[in-house]
Amino acid sequence: MGEIVLIRHGETTWSASGQHTSVTDLDLTERGAAQAKALAPLLAGRRFAAVWSSPRKRALVTADLAGLDVDAVIPDLAEWAYGDYEGRTSDEIAAADPDWSLWTDGGKGPDGESPAQVAERLDRALAEAEPLLVQGDVAFVAHGHSLRVAAARWLGRPPRDGRDFTIDTASIGALGYEHGGHAVTLWNLTAEAVAAQE
Repeated sequence: MGEIVLIRHGETTWSASGQHTSVTDLDLTERGAAQAKALAPLLAGRRFAAVWSSPRKRALVTADLAGLDVDAVIPDLAEWAYGDYEGRTSDEIAAADPDWSLWTDGGKGPDGESPAQVAERLDRALAEAEPLLVQGDVAFVAHGHSLRVAAARWLGRPPRDGRDFTIDTASIGALGYEHGGHAVTLWNLTAEAVAAQE
């Protein structure tokens, strides 16, 4: 049985500075492109039944640089819509709105998504991917918060529990099975971490 392989895109200027990035369509930095290329050997042993990407170019370019051919662009894999907090850092938000939490309050304003809305889209993606696992792995090339929600939902937990899963740029996680139940089988693996162990 295959796994759902979660791949976060490489570094952008905003991920490096800690700015919330959803709908803003940023390029990878030079470091981000190198990170994405370094994913290729970590993914080389996998047999993908499908490779799905968020519509954002930072995800699509990461997939390409990692040697993956995207089979479908899936809007449900887009990053959590932060609304009024798009482009702002956590420190800036905390100074203006100290009680706000993305995990419980969702994006700010009419363009922000609630936790339930994000969970609904990730649930759809997971439900569509799971039947394909009999053929091999399914890659989700996407974003930090959306992939964290995917992990929580795979385990049957509420979207707010995505806060328990930290995730670096250009990292790999995997959702699979243990004893017939859903499990997180790999988390936050980066090429830098592998190199540090060699």
